[in-house]
Amino acid sequence: MTKNTAKLNTLFVIILLLSLTLSAQETEKIYLSGKDVENPVTWEFMCTDGNNSKKWTTINVPSNWELEGFGEYTYGRWYKELNQDEPSKEEGFYKYKFNIPEDYKGKNITIVFGGAMTDTEVKINGKSAGDIHQGGFYEFKHDITTLLNYGGENLLEARVSKHSSNNSVNNAERKTDWWLFGGIYRPVWLEVSPESYIEHIAIDAKMDGSLRADLNLVNVPKNSVVEASISPIGGDGNFQSVTIPLKDDSDFQTIEAKWYHVKPWNPESPNLYTLSLSLKNNGQVLHTSETEIGFRTIEFLKKDGIYVNGKKILLKGINRHTIWPESGRSTTKDISILDVNLIKDMNMNAVRFHYPPDTHFLKVCDSLGLFVLNEVAGWQNGYDTKTGTNLIKETVQRDVNHPSIIIWDHGNEGGWNYQIDHVFHEYDPQKRIVIHPWADFNGWDTHHYPTYLTGMHRFNNGENVFLPTEFMHGTYDNGIGAGLEDFWKRYKHSPLFAGGFMWAMLDEAVLRTDWTGEQKYDSKGNLAADGVLGPHREKEGSFFTVKEVWSPIQFEPKRITSKFDGTFLVSNEYIFTNLNACKLAYKIVKADKSILYNDAKAEVIASSPIEIESIEPGETRKIQFKVPENFFEGDWLEITAHDNHGREIYTWSWPMHRASYFAEKFIEKNEVKKSAKATKVDDEVLLKSKTVSAKFDAKTGEIISIENKNGIVPFANGPKPIGMKADIENVSVEETDDAAIFDVKYNGGIHSAKWTLFNDGRLKMEMIVLKDAGRSNGFDGAFFEGEINKFGITFDFPEEGVEGIKFIGNGPYHVWKNRIKGTEFGLWEKDYNNTITGESFENLVYPEFKGYHANFVAGNLKTQTGDYKFFSENDNLFLRLFTPDLPINEVSKTFPQPDFPEGNISFMYEIPAMRAFKPLEHQGPESQPTNIRIKSGDDGIPMTIWFDFRGN
Repeated sequence: MTKNTAKLNTLFVIILLLSLTLSAQETEKIYLSGKDVENPVTWEFMCTDGNNSKKWTTINVPSNWELEGFGEYTYGRWYKELNQDEPSKEEGFYKYKFNIPEDYKGKNITIVFGGAMTDTEVKINGKSAGDIHQGGFYEFKHDITTLLNYGGENLLEARVSKHSSNNSVNNAERKTDWWLFGGIYRPVWLEVSPESYIEHIAIDAKMDGSLRADLNLVNVPKNSVVEASISPIGGDGNFQSVTIPLKDDSDFQTIEAKWYHVKPWNPESPNLYTLSLSLKNNGQVLHTSETEIGFRTIEFLKKDGIYVNGKKILLKGINRHTIWPESGRSTTKDISILDVNLIKDMNMNAVRFHYPPDTHFLKVCDSLGLFVLNEVAGWQNGYDTKTGTNLIKETVQRDVNHPSIIIWDHGNEGGWNYQIDHVFHEYDPQKRIVIHPWADFNGWDTHHYPTYLTGMHRFNNGENVFLPTEFMHGTYDNGIGAGLEDFWKRYKHSPLFAGGFMWAMLDEAVLRTDWTGEQKYDSKGNLAADGVLGPHREKEGSFFTVKEVWSPIQFEPKRITSKFDGTFLVSNEYIFTNLNACKLAYKIVKADKSILYNDAKAEVIASSPIEIESIEPGETRKIQFKVPENFFEGDWLEITAHDNHGREIYTWSWPMHRASYFAEKFIEKNEVKKSAKATKVDDEVLLKSKTVSAKFDAKTGEIISIENKNGIVPFANGPKPIGMKADIENVSVEETDDAAIFDVKYNGGIHSAKWTLFNDGRLKMEMIVLKDAGRSNGFDGAFFEGEINKFGITFDFPEEGVEGIKFIGNGPYHVWKNRIKGTEFGLWEKDYNNTITGESFENLVYPEFKGYHANFVAGNLKTQTGDYKFFSENDNLFLRLFTPDLPINEVSKTFPQPDFPEGNISFMYEIPAMRAFKPLEHQGPESQPTNIRIKSGDDGIPMTIWFDFRGN
């Protein structure tokens, strides 16, 4: 025996001895492995193929062996995009020695595996503990009472086959669109129970405090009773115990009890209780079992909806894989807490999986409050009847008492077996509905990736309740938030809409222990890069879009003007909570006029709570705060909401002035005597002041070069039109006491551009576009041009040497036409980065630096050659800041982003929308191109931009 093994056995004996001091009537749980991947126990191990194979060594348990440096990595699409003949099929052999005390004789001892991939054969002291278990996502157990050596050492052996000998298991679990791992990745433990005990409990606890429980009993003597009691977790309340007599000679019994004044469970107020059931005989406690429960009533009404505690619910959900980059499917409770908090931070109330998750994840859903759709695996193929029956039983028996679980999913996208749907209800006294995700099945339409106008007698136009269990696909920067608001508003018009689940929560990239190059994390290109969060839970821009669109507090659109009286119309989109349980507060924020010329931050000049008297779920009412005297000294208003648990719901902001006010305020002006000159020589026009000179091409109207006291300013070759055509008609120059002027008249989309270089070096462009259409053949004399997805002007500016930007506008994330929500008006600073959304896992920096930025007012672009500032006098202007790089690791056809216009820095009134798995034509109105419509007599559309290239 090695020293390490001896130490572990000594520790095990100590744990066992300590456990004897506990009540002998409770089932003891004794870990043979570590409790999680961060606290493992070392077992002996040999892998048959791949890395570090064909030799006995050690491995941490629990773990996936690929992440421990063994075997071979395989992604589930090996048979399709990855063009592999077959997946990796190595096996792992495990050994572990442990002692069992002599006085454990007479007890019932079961060994439990939380999860092992995929076929698992277990032996104790050389003898089989039971049938080989098939199915990698399920908890299974064997009664090993008669196999143990009491008072001595025992040998546990496990043979784990990564590839199942059952083709239906491989088709259900491993011919899939996710990572395929091997190993004992969840904990292994012993359950030690007394001779007579409650083996399993399945409860149905209603909101009125009534409880029905199905009990599986072992060796119960005659004239026994069960004493039932409840105690609130983290709350107040005393409840009397209830004694229920048991029938003699029956190992399966149903008991009933009722308590009054319980607080029901829902995701907004997840009240939990500990249910204690004590098996007694002649006053002696034979066994006590404790279970965390929640009292809640679920009703599934076809052609109506899903009701929880009498309220029709709307599921705001996302699909989640159990995964962490450095440990694969082997995770921890801390990761579960992190993930549930992130889901709730997006104002979601529901989550779905493709297989049963860790128990600790479900417990966190119970305690923090999420609805759960719990799925038996079967990605696009179902299990055979025998195997599937067993795995459904294992799933329901493990998870039946979680109040968070409201629906059972039987497979995914064809991965079900109609012959065994009934098995769910055999073990579930609550009789939760069973759905077939993506199918319109048994009155519940879960169609995947619907179009905005789906469908023919379904969804908004159908008869059945609909809840797409996958929509808004998030490959790279696609979907999730992009287009969400359109879909959500349309579906909510139907009283049959029960919610939906976006794909997906995470970019499922894993650490490649077998790679030695610069790239360390692998998402198999686009195949697993579907998340709104990065592998280590980095937040993409869509995270905040979802947070705003799904906020339970919704503000009606408002523009703050001089008439603002502190009022807003607010809607309550909670299911259960009155908004008077939430907290609202406002801040008035002011930025110093020189804030873009120094490192200063904005300051709060006034703040106060906002009182909410009462707004019930579904109501829209007015809220108001007293407008302070210094209100309009500020630049923008922020309102922050927190829920009844202190979690931030969202922070909204509104500019308090128009863009022209901000341009006047933030650009630095100097008093300088007349110095600006304008000259035209051949085809070149030169505007020159003491600090800045600008040279233009008189044939194109574009900047040739700009210089300041430090040398060349690399801003040139514009304005070039985007989404329109323009040719020079004529040009002229003039001088005034204040400035030198270059005036350009165009034919086409641009009417005119007036360039003014002021004496102090400020450069101003006043452009008019879409004017003087003339009269067309249209019935109302309008010029019309459709399908415009980009419109504005663009310039060249080198990306090399750019260090960052400080700007005022909507931020901090870049936007798409159909994903502007989630950005708010304010002062933002970003360092330069070259993040490729969903790919740059070795240095994943969010928010991304490059892309479109909404409602741009003013900014300072910081470079190695100097600072260059831009100011807009027009609201709703987009700043295009370079072009994000495209992914380089994609393995199949993708559309990571729409085409960007030429140039590097652009000022635009129309930007393209982002796809969500399907073409833009399948999405809603905010995803569609706009059109140009002009009539004779229109003033035209102004675009006025200031440039400060003085180098100060």
